[in-house]
Amino acid sequence: MGPELRNAVKAVKWGTDYLLKVTAEDNVVFEFADKHRGAYSGSLHSVVCPFYCDVNGYQDELLWGAAWLHKASRRREYREYIVKNEVVLRAGDTINEFGWDNKHAGINVLISKEVLTGKAEYFESFAQNADDFICSILPGVSHPQVQYSPGGLIFKAGGSNMQHVTSLSFLLLAYSNYLSHANKVVPCGQITASPDLLKQLAKRQVDYILGDNPLSMSYMVGYSQHYPQRIHHRGSSLPSVNTHPARISCKAGSRYFLSQKPNPNLHVGAVVGGPNITDSFPDSRPYFQESEPTTYINAPLVGLLAFFSAHP
Repeated sequence: MGPELRNAVKAVKWGTDYLLKVTAEDNVVFEFADKHRGAYSGSLHSVVCPFYCDVNGYQDELLWGAAWLHKASRRREYREYIVKNEVVLRAGDTINEFGWDNKHAGINVLISKEVLTGKAEYFESFAQNADDFICSILPGVSHPQVQYSPGGLIFKAGGSNMQHVTSLSFLLLAYSNYLSHANKVVPCGQITASPDLLKQLAKRQVDYILGDNPLSMSYMVGYSQHYPQRIHHRGSSLPSVNTHPARISCKAGSRYFLSQKPNPNLHVGAVVGGPNITDSFPDSRPYFQESEPTTYINAPLVGLLAFFSAHP
């Protein structure tokens, strides 16, 4: 975008700020969600399950929404809602999870900024949860839900591990900035988590994604000379209409899905699910947990790349 990038960033910031403040002032949407509590997959089960069921419940989304509305409006009703519902909506659950289905770590990090800046002692428990999150992520600190591969990649059990890598790294970077402005650190037993340590850890994850790993493979398609060739993506793996103008039915795509040939259409910028706990990567479409790109992998990575591009 060149010289237009600055104007684009300003437009995005204005639009986000406007949307949050308008929503906060006329909080019909939030009131509706709070009044009719429940998981969306309760009524849309046949459409969204089994891949996108609401596994972790609706509680975290209510707190997540209230936290952002409070940040945008500074209205007392949202602050009181957060304090009143902290236990009921389980703010302290699964403190090292953050993604499309679980916002707990993000809630605690977002709200903790007010505690670190001395503006909200009534949110102290959220800051403690955020500190616990940081300690649970650090290499060298034993935690049953977080591991590191031999090559240094954050690894959590379940599919599409790179979603955890990018989202947790984004929170590490955000909390690093909060700590830096507050001139504070997080004590984690024998380890002290300083702002610089958290930035280094986040950057190490980004470097791994882009090729600094045992396979010397970039997990972003089209970046560097060595990247995944057979990603689990229909549009990337099927021939284009220029080379195959006839319609390809759903089942007829199996021959392309099972082919050992590289995808004909390069999905530039897509980040795949990534390697397993041993740093191995099959580069095969049927291994969708490793080879499928998703928006919830790329989205947090954009923030990380933007920061490290501006602060090399």
